[in-house]
Amino acid sequence: MIRLHLPSTLLLGACLAFAFAPAKAADGYDPWPGLVQDIFNNKAMQDGTNVLSIEIPTRAEDASVVPVTLRSKLSPADERRIKTITLVIDQNPAPMAAKFTLGADANVTAISTRVRVNNYTDVHAVAELTDGQLYVVKTFVKASGGCSAPAAKNPDEAKARIGQMRYRQFTQSSDGATSGIREAQVMVGHPNNSGLQMDQVTQLYIPAFFIDRLTLSQDGSLVLSVEGGISISEDPNIRFTYVSNGAKKFHAEAKDTQGHVFEHDWPADGSGT
Repeated sequence: MIRLHLPSTLLLGACLAFAFAPAKAADGYDPWPGLVQDIFNNKAMQDGTNVLSIEIPTRAEDASVVPVTLRSKLSPADERRIKTITLVIDQNPAPMAAKFTLGADANVTAISTRVRVNNYTDVHAVAELTDGQLYVVKTFVKASGGCSAPAAKNPDEAKARIGQMRYRQFTQSSDGATSGIREAQVMVGHPNNSGLQMDQVTQLYIPAFFIDRLTLSQDGSLVLSVEGGISISEDPNIRFTYVSNGAKKFHAEAKDTQGHVFEHDWPADGSGT
C-alpha cells in the first residue's frame, strides 16, 4: 500500500512550499531523475510510446479536478500484458498520484480518473509488463493550485457523503458485446483532503485524509486495485474497461487513511448505489 512516509512536519513544510510556489517553478527544475530513484529504485525504463498513452488536457480548466485517462496500446497479438501502471505528477507535493494493479484475467485496457495538479508539470505514466520491464510515457500539463484549492462541498456535506458508493455500467458497442469488453465506473464519496487546503473559518490547514486503497473485483477475481494519495480529487471515481468472467456480482472495497473500510456489492450487469 502506498503511504506518505515523510514526518508530518516535513510534509506540511513541503506542502506549503509547493502551495505558494510560482506556477512556472517547474521551468528550472526537473524532479524526474530523483523520482525514478525514489519510486522505482532507479530501475531502467524503456520508451513506452507503443505500450501506453496518457490523455490529459494540456491546460486544465480546473486544477483540482483534471481528467486523466491511461490507455493500453498493446496489440491483442502481443503476448505481454500490463501488470501495473504508476501515475506520477512530477511537481505535486506527493508526486506519486496512484498505482493501478490490473487483474491478471480482467484485460483492463483503459483507466480514467480525476487528479489535482499543483504546478505546471510533466506527468509520467510507468507501466510494468509481464516481461519484467518498465515502460514510460509523459506529457505536460499547465495548471496551478489544484492541491490547495478549497473543497467543492462544505464540510458537513462532505462528511455525510463519506463511504457512499455508486456503480455504473456503460452500454458497449456491438463490437464490445461480441468481444466481452465492458466499461464501468465506481465512485466513492470522500473529501480526499490533501493537507494543503485551508479551513475558511479557522484559517487552519485541514489534515490530509484520503482514500488510499480501492479494490474492485468480480465474484472474488481481481479486476483493478488502486493505491492512491493526495493527488486524487475529491469524491474519487474510477472508470475502466474490462472483460467479464461471467460473474453475477461486482464488489468494491475502499479504505481511507483513518482506517475506515467501505464495501458494496452490485449485480454485475446493473448500476446503482
